[in-house]
Amino acid sequence: MWTLGSAQVSAQDPDRLQTDRPGRELLDLPAEDEAFTFAVFGDRTGGPADGVKILAQAVADVNLVQPDLVMTVGDLVNGYNTRPEWMVQMTEFTGIMDRLLCPWYPVAGNHDVYWRGAGRPEREHEADYETHFGPLWYALRHKDCWFLSLYTDEANPKTGERNFSKPECQRMSPEQMAFLDQTLKRASDARHVFVFLHHPRWLGGNYGDDWEKVHQRLVAAGNVTAVFGGHIHRMVHSGVRDGIEYMTLATVGGGQSGISPEAGYLHHWNLVTVREGHIAVSTFPVGAAIDPRQITEEVSNQVRALSSGLQLKVISSPKIDAQGAVDGEIVVEVTNPQSTPIEVQIGLESADSRWLFMRGHHHERLEEGQKTQFRALALHPRAGIDESLRFPVAQLQADYLGENVRISLPARSIEIAPRLEATPEDLPPLPPGWDLSMDFNGTTDALLLASDYLELPDGPFTLEAWLNAKSFGERTGLICKTEGSEFGMFVNGGKPSFIVHLNGAYVSAVVDTPVLEVGRWHHLAGVFDGKEVRLYLDGQLVATAPGTGKRTRNALPLIIGADVDSKGDTTSPFHGSLDAVHLSSGARYAGAFDPIARPEADDTSRLLLQFDGLVGPWSLDSSGQGSHPRIQGQPDLTRR
Repeated sequence: MWTLGSAQVSAQDPDRLQTDRPGRELLDLPAEDEAFTFAVFGDRTGGPADGVKILAQAVADVNLVQPDLVMTVGDLVNGYNTRPEWMVQMTEFTGIMDRLLCPWYPVAGNHDVYWRGAGRPEREHEADYETHFGPLWYALRHKDCWFLSLYTDEANPKTGERNFSKPECQRMSPEQMAFLDQTLKRASDARHVFVFLHHPRWLGGNYGDDWEKVHQRLVAAGNVTAVFGGHIHRMVHSGVRDGIEYMTLATVGGGQSGISPEAGYLHHWNLVTVREGHIAVSTFPVGAAIDPRQITEEVSNQVRALSSGLQLKVISSPKIDAQGAVDGEIVVEVTNPQSTPIEVQIGLESADSRWLFMRGHHHERLEEGQKTQFRALALHPRAGIDESLRFPVAQLQADYLGENVRISLPARSIEIAPRLEATPEDLPPLPPGWDLSMDFNGTTDALLLASDYLELPDGPFTLEAWLNAKSFGERTGLICKTEGSEFGMFVNGGKPSFIVHLNGAYVSAVVDTPVLEVGRWHHLAGVFDGKEVRLYLDGQLVATAPGTGKRTRNALPLIIGADVDSKGDTTSPFHGSLDAVHLSSGARYAGAFDPIARPEADDTSRLLLQFDGLVGPWSLDSSGQGSHPRIQGQPDLTRR
């Protein structure tokens, strides 16, 4: 916000402040002056045809504020044409601006007066402009302030050429100079004088130096507060010179690069608050104003419910093999969960440029309960895959369509993880005598297996693994699918435990004292046999707990190397190495046993990770179920 001076505060006046509480002398009172506001619009031209929609939105924004008047800084129509096309554009512009609840005043720019085509009149579109918009230069008085509109596209006095890029064409005629002098004299008693023109000639360069003659007249007047220009389609504050503030507006529907809205490359309008002795100027991006009367309790509640209830659902994801060949299509679905219509746009993207999508996006309006599916083929044309592979992401943008209000919800996305079709035979053979394990860094490393890829039936099951810890946190997840359900194995502070959620509560087999050593390989096995939960350490039974019933299910991923939270993210990570992670149906152990360093898969195996190598960002499952977990972070394969 630009300001000159400071906000006015009057002396305390007991007649203006009433209370029956002590301490009213602590409250200052606002000054009772003749303050008012006006808005300024930038260029409309040079943008796409739907730039008029941006102009219309700006008009709606300003109507919420209801200033005394609106000024423009020129280039109202695209122009550079003949009269028939110019008339259509003029009618379109004035029709939108006439929706303002206050008067508006034009400024002529090059697009408004330059003629292109046959039948060029001597004055080009100047006559058309003055017939339908108003005088090329004029001044108006409002609340002891003057608003002065100047014209910066007069023809070269010698050649008649109109060219805003040639200094010799940037001259103000003697007639306009005389009008300027006369107006400044008439406005000598005004509180403020504001000047509006299209070309910001004070910038110099191709504008030449003719503005200096104008500036000196403004300085001599002694009451010119600010000068507003346009044309360059970016917002620039040129500072205060000799007490006069110079500022250039960007666009309100015109051509806009959008390089950086925060740096003035944006569609906007300015609101000027006029006070005795100073002004305040604020910029409002078009569309930023909100009508609070539209946000009823019903609207607020519906948008809140929609924000939590509207979800993208993955119906189908493609398969990918070890060579990177992709088979199948991506299918995602969204359903409108409420009675108010919504508008959705679904698209696909990926940080991995190797993905190609045969369909870009889908756009649809959804009524109550209506659903839509977006289908697209995905290709990964480069041969082979590696750990840098990034998956496709489906993006959802939704708008709530209430009565006379459209509200955009935050964009949401969901990753489309292809299912790996690979077997241990796709890995290169290890050197003789080698056995690899996976090393986790205790912060970001983990393996994640989506719940849909894990098929563990109800009833007895066994979870086992080899571990070699580098340290133990106070809470450390080892292999978990928990969060008030399912099962998990923990090694908190070196104290192992195995828990299973049965009949609404956890049944826990826990060792109360630290028994796991840092830097040593241990084997842990958790067994649920339908009657009790058991925990084995290095083949010896160390804890039991009675428990029966069905296992409580969840849709969270199974995480190896950490615990899982309610969002499916990792927490309480493990620091050390893991090997031979084996999940199987049935109670594999009933008494003491000798742990096998490298177990083989059998008919009961549901997941078996031998860590013999990686295929892209996956660790291969050797169980035969194809349950290949994804790598998170950068866990290392190291020789055991």
